[in-house]
Amino acid sequence: MLEQFRKYIVDNHLINKGDKILVALSGGVDSMVLAELLRRCGYDITFAHCNFHLRGKESDEDEQFVRNYANRVGVKLYVRQFDTLEYVATQKVSVEMAARELRYAWFNDLINAGGCKLALAHHADDQIETFFINLMRGSGIKGLKSMRPRNGLYIRPLLWATREEIKAFAIENGIKWRDDSTNNETVYLRNKIRHELMPVFDNIKPEAREKILESISHLASENQLYRALLKEKMSQIETVSGVLHTINKRHFDRNSTESSVEWRNLKQKEIFSFEGDSSIPLRYTRNDGDGKQLLFEWVRDFGFSFAQCESIMASLDGEPGKEFYSNDYQLVIEKDTVEIFPQELTDNLLRPDLSYSKFEKTSDFKLEMSNPDVAQLDFDKLKFPLRVRHWRHGDRFHPLGMHGTKLVSDFFNDNGFTTFQKRNTQIITDSEDKIVWIVGHRIDDRFKITAETKTIYEIKFGN
Repeated sequence: MLEQFRKYIVDNHLINKGDKILVALSGGVDSMVLAELLRRCGYDITFAHCNFHLRGKESDEDEQFVRNYANRVGVKLYVRQFDTLEYVATQKVSVEMAARELRYAWFNDLINAGGCKLALAHHADDQIETFFINLMRGSGIKGLKSMRPRNGLYIRPLLWATREEIKAFAIENGIKWRDDSTNNETVYLRNKIRHELMPVFDNIKPEAREKILESISHLASENQLYRALLKEKMSQIETVSGVLHTINKRHFDRNSTESSVEWRNLKQKEIFSFEGDSSIPLRYTRNDGDGKQLLFEWVRDFGFSFAQCESIMASLDGEPGKEFYSNDYQLVIEKDTVEIFPQELTDNLLRPDLSYSKFEKTSDFKLEMSNPDVAQLDFDKLKFPLRVRHWRHGDRFHPLGMHGTKLVSDFFNDNGFTTFQKRNTQIITDSEDKIVWIVGHRIDDRFKITAETKTIYEIKFGN
């Protein structure tokens, strides 16, 4: 087993020369075998143990067992105590999720502080159980491919070994471990799969686990290809401008000749069914799911759920202006596009590249009319200091060339501003909060240059 372990590490590029390895050590058989194998291979290791205080005396005995082992083999050990049940109550999550979030937050702190990789003791049977957990959650190919041997600074050197092989190695080599009594309970989904579902597969076909692992491997390879094709497609259809992400609706419409031909040609080259066909018409994608899949692959990175994706898809051919929200992002369906941007566009995002100059009006002065990024104003009509802010509901101004006032919101609507443009447009005001210039669009008529103007105040946006 030691040689297979070394080979797996080399084949999957898990550990490089000089790497420091932090081992997540619970005291169970899997983590104890992982620790011993890494130690016997001569790697530079430290241990990390979490005490979640969920099993009373057993939890404390696990911690002491790990402390004794670390002392005996001379490896540095980090221990963290957690009040898991308090976290459950305050964060409104399950005990399983609480323990996961707590330990990985701490592990990440240790990784960042120590400049190391984290070795986890997941094995082949964990891989199968994770597959079925994700299957029952309705996961797609990304979830069904289960765990990878290496994910950033997380490594899983035992992913090739079965639970039986690990336990047999521990017994043969006199490696002691602690049994977690809750592993035999079927309250948790993973334990139900382990103790109730998998024996059924074993009875149906003795090599069922081996074949399931082969399928997981195929899914992982297909997912890699799928992601590469998807990335290429997204680079062609997504426009990114600062914090604004935009895709034109026509990329979801089979009636678009460009989209239809492009994807038909792509599908002919594929070796498996591509789940991101963007060429399905809006009136059909609600049911057949292909166009919806492409949309979901885009919006999921911004925290939108699949249920939200279905609602977004159903709204694409409706009235523009429909809005959707994830934790951090806002999605707006405009007339021709779908736009995603951060929910909070504060004054910290105001453009800093505004320049100001002042000069006397001469007889040969010509008013700049062609460049919307230049505002030329009557200096003597301005009340300083000028301020830059975003627009607010109820803002009014006197648009250049018009009599009377107009709501800024009406000005936006009349000029076809998208929701993002409205939120991201800057307003320059004077000391009395009178609007001087809607940057890049229109100055206020009250500050225009006239025949009586003596001094010109010029504001430029950009270089």
